[in-house]
Amino acid sequence: MHTVWKGYISFGLVNIPVKMFAATEEKDVRFRYLHSTCKTPIEYVRRCPHCRRDVGREEIVRGYEYEPGQFVILKEEDLEAIPADGRRSIDIMDFVELQEIDPVYYDKSYYLSPGENGEKAYALLKKAMEATGKIAIARLTFRKKPALAAVRVYRDALMLETLFYPDEVRSASMVPGLPAAAELHDKEVRMAVQLIENLAAPFEPQKYTDAYRHALHELIARKIEDQEVTPAPRPANVVDLMEALQESLKAVSGEKKRAARPRKKVTG
Repeated sequence: MHTVWKGYISFGLVNIPVKMFAATEEKDVRFRYLHSTCKTPIEYVRRCPHCRRDVGREEIVRGYEYEPGQFVILKEEDLEAIPADGRRSIDIMDFVELQEIDPVYYDKSYYLSPGENGEKAYALLKKAMEATGKIAIARLTFRKKPALAAVRVYRDALMLETLFYPDEVRSASMVPGLPAAAELHDKEVRMAVQLIENLAAPFEPQKYTDAYRHALHELIARKIEDQEVTPAPRPANVVDLMEALQESLKAVSGEKKRAARPRKKVTG
């Protein structure tokens, strides 16, 4: 793994040297745009539509659009003048319960490993957090910007999750078209609850795979072999709510019955 940050966790009067590593990676299939005539990758240039010419990086400045078409220019020295905490530390401010943080606040995940001579202090913090069931809310400077984060125990490691600030989370009241008070029949509610209970299972992330990405890789492989591709038929939509619930319950019940049947022994 590539180290993305080095510093230390500030825990009371204890400083724990740590290294940070990205915990996740995107596996999306990436495409290049090509010229259809010669199949050459397209180049993108920085061009000023007003002056009608290409511009170099030395001619480009940062601008903030405070009104449509109106910009204020921010120079590098302006940004450097903003007071910033340049310390390479993860400063723990509070310890909270994990369930108190709504998942909407989570941004990106990073593993933390102990730095040089930090193994014992790292293990101590991890053990204490396991014993109390708490996670830490901390602040740090990451990639030249202040960030809010949660530090928690994840399996054998400490994990840091960068968090969105409260004013970055949009209110659900902004969502258009939410039903104010839909009229629901008791029978529908009971069937929906029964369906949820039948589908309840422990979370096993390895069960879930990206079927679209897998199909896309297969499509690319067939294209490389110059084979004909036939799209799979799309299933018909079920419109009626009661019918959808009934069909779902039948399907789930059938799967559970089949799973519960004892298998016949095969004798040689």
